[in-house]
Amino acid sequence: MAYIESTEFYLNVAKGLVPGHSLVHKFGAGAVTTTLAPVSNLTKYETPTTAQALEVVSDSASDAVGGGGATKVTILGLDSSWNEVEQTITLTGTTPAALTTNLIRLYRWYVSESEAYATATTGSHVGNLTIQLSGGGTTWDTMTITPFATGQSQIGAYTIPTGYTGYLLAKTVFTDSSKTADVYFFQRPNADDVATPYSGAMRLVEREVGVSGGFKADFISPKSGIVGPADVGFMANVSSGTAEISVEFELLLVQN
Repeated sequence: MAYIESTEFYLNVAKGLVPGHSLVHKFGAGAVTTTLAPVSNLTKYETPTTAQALEVVSDSASDAVGGGGATKVTILGLDSSWNEVEQTITLTGTTPAALTTNLIRLYRWYVSESEAYATATTGSHVGNLTIQLSGGGTTWDTMTITPFATGQSQIGAYTIPTGYTGYLLAKTVFTDSSKTADVYFFQRPNADDVATPYSGAMRLVEREVGVSGGFKADFISPKSGIVGPADVGFMANVSSGTAEISVEFELLLVQN
């Protein structure tokens, strides 16, 4: 009975029927080495202490209005006040297009409009898409076309916005079966404390050692009430060489 009741509760949350509650599902993937790094397409998750001006660009002129590829991307992250902001940017091919709001965190972005009707052989964007600091600066994330145009970021991290508490509901890890991986789930509370000494010390929430193949955990009760703004997410390394790792996790967000 308790399982049925909890399932109905989370379904109602997903439907938006429980005020002040929402679900966040995050996934990420990337090639990690013997050096511990965030699990994402670029094995990085940018965490600056001030909001940054960003731009999005393609390496193909086709990703623009009239070009036959992607025309818009939608970007989710946190603004300078650590509140979630969503912005949709019109692509201009190989000419960078500026984001309208500076971001202190970027945790999800995707192609939201395309002139290509995607199929199993044709993706929604023609070129590799990149979000970078304005003026062609440091790359924050990429959306690749190899082996197929993903149309979606792969960032295995998230930042809980200010005014919310996150509860870990489930997590999943998969790795190349020929390698073993150590996988760490971290939190950094008080992410908005940017003056030394920092009260937001980064610390381990859970660790799996020697993962080979896959690992999945669904918790009977939500774990670890983490008060935002707080960074959460996966870091990993492998025993030797390089291996592809994918992760997923789900949070229940409760408005404080």
